[in-house]
Amino acid sequence: MEEERYIEGYQANLNRRKLGFGVLAFVQLTCTKHDTETTRIFESIIQSSENVLSCHNTTGDSDFMLQVVAKDLDDYSDFVERVLRQLPGVSVISSNISLRELKSSTRLPVCDFI
Repeated sequence: MEEERYIEGYQANLNRRKLGFGVLAFVQLTCTKHDTETTRIFESIIQSSENVLSCHNTTGDSDFMLQVVAKDLDDYSDFVERVLRQLPGVSVISSNISLRELKSSTRLPVCDFI
């Protein structure tokens, strides 16, 4: 499976709260500029940000959905000011803070394939 690239790597699943990341936020970003240079800079900043766990280009009202961790609300506020508000071409930032995590997994339903 590794040779055929079904397996992309291995990781340990860490407890974010025990590591001090008490805030999990889902952030929708709406962009007004979509030119090549703005997109390149945007993607570079997102890729280098350790607080961003995932970023998806989405359909719907917003252009991107981010999953972000922070130590606390002050740390998240700092992240918004320092990173998100500095992103080129972004016109709207909408955050949803997770109050309680019911399920979190990276497992894929592959029982039928193995």
